[in-house]
Amino acid sequence: MKKGFLVIGILIMSMNSLYQYSWNVFEPLLKSGLGVTLVQVQVGFTLFAIFSTGFQGIGGYFADKNGPRNIGILSSMLSAAGFIGTSFSPNLAAFYIFWSLGSIGEGILYGIATNLAVKWFKENRGLAVGFVSFGFGLGAAVANVFLAMSRSFREPMLIIGLSELVLFPILISFVKYPQAQTTGNKPSRNLKNRKFWILYVSFVLGAMPLIVLSSSIGFLGGRISTFEFAIIVSLFPLLSGVSRPILGFVSDRIGRIRMVFIINIFLMAGTLLLLSGFLIESIILIGFFGGSMISQYMSLIGDLFGTRFSTSNNGVFYTGKAISGFMGSTIFAALFAVNKSESFLFVLICIMLAIVFLALSTYDKQHRKENPIENIYNFP
Repeated sequence: MKKGFLVIGILIMSMNSLYQYSWNVFEPLLKSGLGVTLVQVQVGFTLFAIFSTGFQGIGGYFADKNGPRNIGILSSMLSAAGFIGTSFSPNLAAFYIFWSLGSIGEGILYGIATNLAVKWFKENRGLAVGFVSFGFGLGAAVANVFLAMSRSFREPMLIIGLSELVLFPILISFVKYPQAQTTGNKPSRNLKNRKFWILYVSFVLGAMPLIVLSSSIGFLGGRISTFEFAIIVSLFPLLSGVSRPILGFVSDRIGRIRMVFIINIFLMAGTLLLLSGFLIESIILIGFFGGSMISQYMSLIGDLFGTRFSTSNNGVFYTGKAISGFMGSTIFAALFAVNKSESFLFVLICIMLAIVFLALSTYDKQHRKENPIENIYNFP
């Protein structure tokens, strides 16, 4: 039964990934199809980040309280409506509305799928969450090969939306959370916890390199051929997905905080490559290590604050992606239009600050007084 939940989770994530990791394919099609500017289209990615993350905590509350089925089926319909509605959108305003509604469904489904792994797999949580999150890269990696050949966003989005409308409610009807819940803190208590907010800021800043490439490969690539573009937009989510179970498995053995430190170091290196003009190399490095960051943080929140309210807790924590989404799409695009180098420097500063805040999260003044030589990576 538990392994079946992982399969359902990875299938849901595979479809979910198209909202984020197929954006680089949809972005130029939306720009030309709706007759709008790049920045206007990029607002759509920002809306996705805001509504996807903003409603994940709300949906998580109902999933933790009443189980994931009912809220999951409702979210499935919203996610499908996002694609179907966008395919028929006559103008920018209609696109914003439908994309935002679909993003709400995507966010709640993301939380449900992830927390099937968080709640059911205590001993190897990193590997389980990584396996489910693998779908978030795999789905787009396969779909983008075909989407990159499209000349319009309308037909592909209609097919995706109708597929979700049929498949998602069926899959969700089989899932459930453990009845014998373990202990854990409610989000209301975590909001008063200093460590929670330090980790939150670290996550917001650390997600920037991945968000930038997720939203901007279309114009970062410059004048590359359609074939090269198809390879890049498929390779990026594939690397992001493959890394999640691999690094999750490693984190179960070396510790979650150590793993996040390692990830951030490689993301900084990838950003330096981007700043130096090595786009392909940066895509490989940021794609592989950046993709696993979110799943690592979600596993870490389950470790630190328990699993009883993990869907709600991770939903609140995941709102940080909305901030990253705005910074890494709209603000980055605006900076890029003014000065290319300074826009990359902005991303580099963010990832460096993420490392600083992650280090701060390991500091516990009272604990150190009692255990002055204990390793800083051992959490209580």
